[in-house]
Amino acid sequence: MIQSNYDTKIISISNQKGGVGKTTTAINLGTALAAAHKKILIIDLDSQRNATTGLGINHHTTNSYQLLLGKITAEQAIMATKIPNLHLIPSSVDLSGAEIELTHMQNREYLLKNALASIKGQFDYILIDCPPALGYLTLNALCASNSVMVPLQCEFYALEGLSHLLKTIGRVKQKLNPLLNIEGIVLTMYDKRNNLSDLVANDVKNHLGDKVYQTIIPRNIRISEAPSHGKPVLLYDYQCSGSTAYIDLAGEILQQHQERIPA
Repeated sequence: MIQSNYDTKIISISNQKGGVGKTTTAINLGTALAAAHKKILIIDLDSQRNATTGLGINHHTTNSYQLLLGKITAEQAIMATKIPNLHLIPSSVDLSGAEIELTHMQNREYLLKNALASIKGQFDYILIDCPPALGYLTLNALCASNSVMVPLQCEFYALEGLSHLLKTIGRVKQKLNPLLNIEGIVLTMYDKRNNLSDLVANDVKNHLGDKVYQTIIPRNIRISEAPSHGKPVLLYDYQCSGSTAYIDLAGEILQQHQERIPA
């Protein structure tokens, strides 16, 4: 068992819009932080299982669905990946029906938080890859987290969707988890050939200031190819622009939490 020597930071990676880079950010940020000798756990809470397959995991007997429903413990759900310091609680297609099952359960918003209580202190960072909807799965992630990281695609409707998401996070903070904060906004799928990408990036920075990370994730073919090989882009092509960006993002986060080092 991993020694309990860490002050764990739990971050939900969330956006109610699909296709904005949530899973890509979870996998590659987790890999970059693990490369910096941090103990990382990724929780795949999306029934599409993209974070699970993106880390090359296809066959597993325990998953986040069983964890939520109390059928297994967090210790039983965690599995090692091929990447040193990086662990995973894989997803299951059964999560697609979990919303209905959770409706009738007591304290249904806090099931994940309670399940993770036994492993807090065993990791530096727990990154939760949320589904693209505000249901009970995402609420569980937000209630279990210290903060929310929002990947935001550089496209026309980005600000409109972001405004709605920030209001949702505010309601969760007010009603369910007073400790929840915005970790940061990470701009994704930036295309330097497209003037619209610059306009969106500037708009977001003007509205949210230092909540927006300096690092911008580019639209990069190697990022798109990596999941089909079951690898983070940092392992698939370490020198591509996508890998460099996620390494830079990890550097920003470590700088932000520089007091948080292993005991």
